[in-house]
Amino acid sequence: MQTIDQVQAYMAKQEQICRKNDVIAPRLYEEYGVNLGLRDEKGNGVLTGLTNISKIVSSQIVDGQKIFCDGELWYRGYRVEDLIQNLGAQEMGFEKITYLLLMGEMPSAQAFQEFDELIGENRQLPTNFTRDVIMKKPGADIMNTMTRSILSLASYDEAAKDTSIANTLRQCIQLISQFPALAVYGYNSYNYYDNQASMVIHNPNPKLSTAENILLMLRPDRSYTQVEAKTLDTALLLHMEHGGGNNSTFTTRVVTSTGADTYSTIAAAMSSLKGPKHGGANIKVMEMITDIRAHVKDFEDEEELAAYLAKILDGEAFDGKKLIYGMGHAVYTLSDPRERVFKYYVERLAEEKCRQKDMTLYQNIEKLAPALIAEKRNIYNGVSPNVDFYSGFVYDMLGIPMELYTAMFAIARIVGWSAHRIEELISTDKIIRPAYMSVMEKRE
Repeated sequence: MQTIDQVQAYMAKQEQICRKNDVIAPRLYEEYGVNLGLRDEKGNGVLTGLTNISKIVSSQIVDGQKIFCDGELWYRGYRVEDLIQNLGAQEMGFEKITYLLLMGEMPSAQAFQEFDELIGENRQLPTNFTRDVIMKKPGADIMNTMTRSILSLASYDEAAKDTSIANTLRQCIQLISQFPALAVYGYNSYNYYDNQASMVIHNPNPKLSTAENILLMLRPDRSYTQVEAKTLDTALLLHMEHGGGNNSTFTTRVVTSTGADTYSTIAAAMSSLKGPKHGGANIKVMEMITDIRAHVKDFEDEEELAAYLAKILDGEAFDGKKLIYGMGHAVYTLSDPRERVFKYYVERLAEEKCRQKDMTLYQNIEKLAPALIAEKRNIYNGVSPNVDFYSGFVYDMLGIPMELYTAMFAIARIVGWSAHRIEELISTDKIIRPAYMSVMEKRE
């Protein structure tokens, strides 16, 4: 039996062989017109499908010229800002907008009451599931824990393989309802076994919203304020769908097109989202903020803060990647509509939590970073903060541990995944089969 060190030494040698044989010359991508990352030379996404679920607007064509504009996000024909503004001051909107995204229209009062009750009834996990599945092998990677749990839930479903629309809708609603428990219980188990902390498992309350249940299940005393719940509800609502042109949603549609069951499809989407290039943006923001706090004495001193941000952009500070995390977006240029809406709720929560000094730090970074990035990167179309610039700060104020940050994203985004799965099943029966050009050389 070889030791771990011997195996790793062997693999290090094999890695060199892989690197020699798997590298593809960059010129070949240009020669064959391959768009890396499904993005063209201008950074625009290559069209791979059609959707009626959501829409992103970041520019307009005026007199034949592309003009950048403030970003817009639309859900089923409604601007997301309007959906949030039309909610009551005390109203939680995640469940209502879930209905909108899944069904394609706003619910009547009776339809929403029935749907909301169905969500509540499905929040509870199967008998002994927490003990037998979640607590069986806990770990710090909550996304892995959740993915394993999702696949395990298939064993409790007698119609797991049925891909009819009615059954798929049932499965999606069930998973949307249960995701908060999968995430929180996964963290609680890890915190108990690995961190030697106390473990309290609270049953979800079927009469409360998703945001309220997350806070109730996570906190030993089950207590939360209306501002806390409303802010978290807004965060979930802003993350639940984003135009379809993102990796995990594309994964959902690709796997759906094969005829795979709902549990396998959502597990695949989870595996996509957990990648740090997709779902970990707010974690990098929080790590950067921690680093800035350690090196900038006065958050209100814009000159001192700007000097340190410049060092980050030059690769002389933080992680050396020359990035101010939370600034800029692959689609939005002038502004991210989600950030514009969210900032109001962040400010309210910061005031309630007496975190105004931290809020000042975020606001000053938001003020200073765009000009610094434009100067050092020669970007003049505009750079603005994205929604993840503030989401980690909100989770921190709510006492949500960093291990759950990407899971919070998943709790919201499963709604979009579900809507796209249903649309894919209804609209086409074609399997998605992308083309790859072989550049293999013949050998004698």
